[in-house]
Amino acid sequence: MRSRQRVFAAVMRLLLKCLRLGRRRRFKLVRQAEQLWHYGHLCLRSLLYNSFTNGDVVLDSLFEPIYWLVDHVTRWFGVVFVALVIGLTSSIVAIVYICLLPLILQTYTPAWICWHLAYGHWNLIMIVFHYYMAITTSPGHPPQAKNDLTGVSICRKCIAPKPARTHHCSICNRCVLKMDHHCPWLNNCVGHYNHRYFFSFCLFMTMGCIYCSISGWEMFRNAYAAIERMKLLEKERLQVAANQTYYQTPPPTFSFRQRAFHKSVVYLWVLCSSVALALGALTLWHAALITRGETSIERHINKKERQRLQKKGKVFRNPYNYGSWDNWKVFLGVDMPRHWFTRVLLPSPHLPHGTGLSWDLPPCVTNQHAPLLAI
Repeated sequence: MRSRQRVFAAVMRLLLKCLRLGRRRRFKLVRQAEQLWHYGHLCLRSLLYNSFTNGDVVLDSLFEPIYWLVDHVTRWFGVVFVALVIGLTSSIVAIVYICLLPLILQTYTPAWICWHLAYGHWNLIMIVFHYYMAITTSPGHPPQAKNDLTGVSICRKCIAPKPARTHHCSICNRCVLKMDHHCPWLNNCVGHYNHRYFFSFCLFMTMGCIYCSISGWEMFRNAYAAIERMKLLEKERLQVAANQTYYQTPPPTFSFRQRAFHKSVVYLWVLCSSVALALGALTLWHAALITRGETSIERHINKKERQRLQKKGKVFRNPYNYGSWDNWKVFLGVDMPRHWFTRVLLPSPHLPHGTGLSWDLPPCVTNQHAPLLAI
């Protein structure tokens, strides 16, 4: 009996020891897990800590995959957009030469014929020249040799110094001098060396579309009325043909050439009017930016900087704003009065002021601009 009690007591003591060991091991595992958690949390915060982090940075990080997809789609579809621009523009020019020009030569007075021929061809030459130059001209990139390069910041993508007004294009995967934006319709970045070509193309394309819309308004009304009359007569002809035999079907009222002419005029007016509204709004936006001496990217940067300094009781001054008139002279490269004709109203491949690496005061600016910061 006593031996059984001793055995039972020994078994109970062994069981208690096992429970104590299991509890100690469990507590030890919990402590190790807590230590690993705190260590990982500390590492994560040390790697991602940034005093400038806010909701916008977190939102940009969440949308980074979408930005990556848009960048790659824009890069591959740039050629398609360029072909679309060339195709639509060529179709309008073909309609003008084939359909409208013979009508103008037959019905207009000699003075109006000379006006249309002179203005139309001048506008077309300006559109083709500036679009070709905007596509083929490099916007400008910082040099590969960075020894003598003066940078105001470091590009986090290129890990290289960035000159003033330089920004990284995620589509081209390069830093661009005085970058404005990446234009898919050009399949190229708009920067220091082709910004004038881009704006001039937008301006002359808008002028050309407005010219076609105004000149073709009466033709559009007549063509639209003719198409409606065609539809009505076609409906009546089909109703009559339904009550007759196949051999008694009346011939069509309008020929194929007449139908194509009227539909082409409607297509020309609708397309030109739509492009004039959309591209005209874009042109006015860029004209306002040029007047203020800033690009599309700098507009957002300057707005945030202006708000930040306003809280400190300071006023932000754009160092690249030389005044409205001088800003246009610098942008267009007008150094003397005759340049308004030779460089603005005629095709001109002249280079912009400066190299895009440093921004000294251009010679055409007469008044000194305000400093960067003013209290």
